[in-house]
Amino acid sequence: MNTNAVAQVASEAPVMEQIQTVGVEWGLKIVSFLLVIIIGMWVVKMVVKGVVKLMGKRGVDATLTKFLTSLLSVALKAFVVIAALEKLNVKTASFIAILGAAGLAIGLALQGSLANFAAGVLMIIFKPFKVGDVIDAGGSIGSVLEIGIFTTILKSADNKKMIVPNAQVTSGTITNINTFGTRRVDLVASIGYGDDIGKAKQVLKSILDVETRILPEPAPTIAVLEMADSSVNIAVRPWVNAADYWSVFFELQETIKLRFDQEGITIPFPQRDVHIYEHKSE
Repeated sequence: MNTNAVAQVASEAPVMEQIQTVGVEWGLKIVSFLLVIIIGMWVVKMVVKGVVKLMGKRGVDATLTKFLTSLLSVALKAFVVIAALEKLNVKTASFIAILGAAGLAIGLALQGSLANFAAGVLMIIFKPFKVGDVIDAGGSIGSVLEIGIFTTILKSADNKKMIVPNAQVTSGTITNINTFGTRRVDLVASIGYGDDIGKAKQVLKSILDVETRILPEPAPTIAVLEMADSSVNIAVRPWVNAADYWSVFFELQETIKLRFDQEGITIPFPQRDVHIYEHKSE
């Protein structure tokens, strides 16, 4: 072998060693990267499964459990990916800063949605109402069909679907109309000043006595409410099951009108006395 060939072999030897060294180094890094990803994802899966099981034992709502565990899973997986990238000597500080800035921008852009989310979490935790309840909240009245993370879906009395943002629901008073199972029907029966109050009250009592949907307890109230400008107003307040409220409300008004007509009890129109004075000129 001539001198040039020997020199060439000698110069190629360090290059091969460097390639082998770099190959081994990056091979180990890639293996470490893959191990972190595989083991990390397995750990994330186990952690999420454990949290789901724990929330189930604590009786946390299924919708809230699913949403929170999804957030936890995404956060843990992002942490695993960042930790794995470190094994490849990737500078993750700038990457984390970009994610943070993006998260801040998204948070500012979704302030309303985040407010709805927070309100939804509070409603699911404290349960001011449940599916099937009739509520008055957020300017809407209806039966609750679904309580979501961001919105509450109601069905109105005329069968309309209403989607109300959760923040709007919790921003004011929430009236749960049928949570106790019974409701009071508030009616006013007006009679003339010339009519017999005792007779009118007796007629009203007889009407309530034959209505089987009216509950015996609490006892119905029949009492003079006020002496108005044109009539004496009598409060009629029986109690019924929540499901019977509207049918009893409508039927009682019709029955009261018909019975008053039969008994000769007047339901007066608004009246006004007009006095005319004659002015005599001298």
